Amino acid sequence: MTDSSATSVATAEEFIPPHPGSQEMPRWDGGELPDAPVFQWRNWTAFIGPSMVMAAAAIGGGEWLTGPLVTAKYGGALLWLSTLSILGQVVYNIEISRYTLYTGEPIFTGKFRTLPGPMFWLAIYLVLDFGSLLPYLASNAAIPAAALYLGRLPNSSADASLLQWLSCFLFIILLLPLTIGGKIYNSLKAIMTFKLVVVMGFLVFLAVFYSKTDTWTEIASGFVKFGNVPVIADEDTNGNGKQDEGEKKHIAKVENIASSWSQGRLFPRLDLSMIGILVSMIAISGNGGLTNTPISNFTREQGWGMGRHVGAIPSIVGGHAIELSHVGMVFKVTKESLQRWTRWVKHVEREQFWLWMPACFLGLALPSMLSVQFLPRGTELKDKYTAAAMTADGVGQAVGGKAEIIEGTDGAPATVRRPLLNKTFWCMTLFCGFLVLATSMASTADGVLRRWVDVCWTALPFLRKWDTKHIGKLYFTVLCIYAALGLFMLWFVKGDVLLIFSGMIYNYALGFSSLHVAVINSVLLPPELRPTIRRRLMLVMGGLFFTAAAVISTVVEVPKLISEIQKLNASAAAEVKPN
Repeated sequence: MTDSSATSVATAEEFIPPHPGSQEMPRWDGGELPDAPVFQWRNWTAFIGPSMVMAAAAIGGGEWLTGPLVTAKYGGALLWLSTLSILGQVVYNIEISRYTLYTGEPIFTGKFRTLPGPMFWLAIYLVLDFGSLLPYLASNAAIPAAALYLGRLPNSSADASLLQWLSCFLFIILLLPLTIGGKIYNSLKAIMTFKLVVVMGFLVFLAVFYSKTDTWTEIASGFVKFGNVPVIADEDTNGNGKQDEGEKKHIAKVENIASSWSQGRLFPRLDLSMIGILVSMIAISGNGGLTNTPISNFTREQGWGMGRHVGAIPSIVGGHAIELSHVGMVFKVTKESLQRWTRWVKHVEREQFWLWMPACFLGLALPSMLSVQFLPRGTELKDKYTAAAMTADGVGQAVGGKAEIIEGTDGAPATVRRPLLNKTFWCMTLFCGFLVLATSMASTADGVLRRWVDVCWTALPFLRKWDTKHIGKLYFTVLCIYAALGLFMLWFVKGDVLLIFSGMIYNYALGFSSLHVAVINSVLLPPELRPTIRRRLMLVMGGLFFTAAAVISTVVEVPKLISEIQKLNASAAAEVKPN
């Protein structure tokens, strides 16, 4: 226990902390709630905390991969799905921080405090957190890195070996920042701030000087076009009302469900070809899945609420003086502490609504602007594995003129000669894509490690016997196990499969977790500190939205996967069949 913890206990000797939920988890310690800082505009930077790290992490796979994939084909018409996702996550983020303000524990530990007990939730969340173990961000970060090395966009077939080795190398390199810096939170905060400044600065420059007003109107309006869905439309170029020979099918089109109903059509013919990508966009717009839960960890490590008394997770290098209590600490609800509590909740809400939420919308709008502005409408990549670098050519040509393509001979790949300005912006676009995906891989890895290290630190009796200074050793051990699993998956599983199935699992995880948090804050917190009925209903509605998206994705994508496996088996059988 830290010195501040001992002082707090001394000032609250008569307070016996409650012990709700599962009795297999240890009783909380008791202490005094410190007062929240008073917000002042002249000192506004001092109030930036967990949302800075999470906002930068939010500009990741959903924004750089799936958002532009969707807007390249449909424009901004389907971005309303991201609006619902981000709004649901804002409520979720505030509510998981509410638990941490009261207990100094991250929300994941709170989940294990509910009945029927920690072993039950261990099995449930090992399954739900599997999406976070899939290193799809590392496999996609290898695309822009390989393009910068090759001078062209890599081909997933011809350059498969390079991409595979590069993704594994990047995965290990991206885990190194999690071993240094004293507090790991401080290392992440520095990395994410750099990412936010560089990426947002470059995209704002393109938006101001090279995009059209119509592009921004389309994207901004797309966030509120609720009810738009992708539909199958048969091309009718001569207007005769039927499909003639030579006219294409499956033209990209969007239709509003409400308009369809008003015209007497019960439901339009949905285009299911992009469902996997759309659901992935929902899942990882903002943060998504259980990757939101670290915001409660960061609330503790920022020293907010009762987190000030508990400690933090140190890095294995440079963090030996930092400790983390095995048990959270709560306060007695009095008139004075309730006033302080209200100020803390407003402090968290201010950061979420003023920083995290705007950063999520802007972080999705700016990459989507690239595809809407610089790619032909209706673009659909046959090889979605190159999504991380798909707009680089469009940006380079728009800013610096067309490149000269020289076809290769004897099977050699084509070479590209670019004017200087074209090459500069082509490289910068690729570098930003790499920076977005690479840093998000680091934050995602830290998030999954934090969740399980924190909860085991409190829930497992034999770990509670460890010295509080040894939390860094446990974190590093789990980091090594995570690295081994990640390398295995990167070597044997395709990157686009990792992306789609991560999105599917993320939605199940966030949907279930939203419902679970509504229960946690209604049962474990004192009545005076619980969320309002309206806030709990919002959590439930968000949980149902994410769950519905996951079910739709499962119904559509799993049969596709089974079909692909059957084709591979048939192909393998044909190869071994004797002549």
